[in-house]
Amino acid sequence: MSEAPAFETLILSEAEGVAELRLNRPARLNSFSSEMHRELKQAIKQIKRMEGLRVLVLTGEGRAFCAGQDLEERRIPEGQPKPDLGDSLKQTYSPLVAALRDLPVPVIAAVNGVAAGAGASLALAADIVIAKRSAKFTFPFSHLGLIPDAGGTSTLVRNLGQSRALAIALLGEAVDAETAERWGLIWAAVDDDRFDTYLQEMIAKLTGRPALGMELIKRSMYLAFENDFATQLELESSCQKLAGRNPAFWERVNAFLNNKK
Repeated sequence: MSEAPAFETLILSEAEGVAELRLNRPARLNSFSSEMHRELKQAIKQIKRMEGLRVLVLTGEGRAFCAGQDLEERRIPEGQPKPDLGDSLKQTYSPLVAALRDLPVPVIAAVNGVAAGAGASLALAADIVIAKRSAKFTFPFSHLGLIPDAGGTSTLVRNLGQSRALAIALLGEAVDAETAERWGLIWAAVDDDRFDTYLQEMIAKLTGRPALGMELIKRSMYLAFENDFATQLELESSCQKLAGRNPAFWERVNAFLNNKK
């Protein structure tokens, strides 16, 4: 396993086409700081340059996945100007979650503990979200008079539908992993003692699929929210044309047919 140049708030490693980006501020429940945002930008650039990358795993160090924004950094001395939260989003959270969506490889959020606020939104920006059964998701923005950000207003509605998404956002209550799975917010809630094994099994499945197919699935599925039906049919045709030209497709077809003999 190779490790990227050391970060203070992250651990980035890669082995056999699988990269792991681990949030590493366990004493602060891996909450976002200005330094973490700076390092995340660097880490994403490094991930994009990794040759042969097949999967990215996003997780947290210690007992939390990510507790959202570190509010200590919102402690403004008397008389000092308050930060523009809209500009802050444009410079930090929005580019981060957009970059995860734009990666051509599957991104797994392995939620090992509490995911709160922008930390929950970060998890939901991944392509597949799994969580320890003991984990919880919470969107406490309404308690502060804010709205879900880092893509939360989009992923909540798309995953849950408007009714449940509104209730979660307005009430700001925690949702345990089992409920999140039952509602379709995440893919799976996994027993804590089997979590690491389950993650490795999922990675093995994904790395065993043709890489081009993974990229085209991501592209077409996310565009489905923007396209009308006719446009989506055209997109399917163009993507399938590319996939059908991939030697990996014909190799697997021939292997399947030969196994039937």
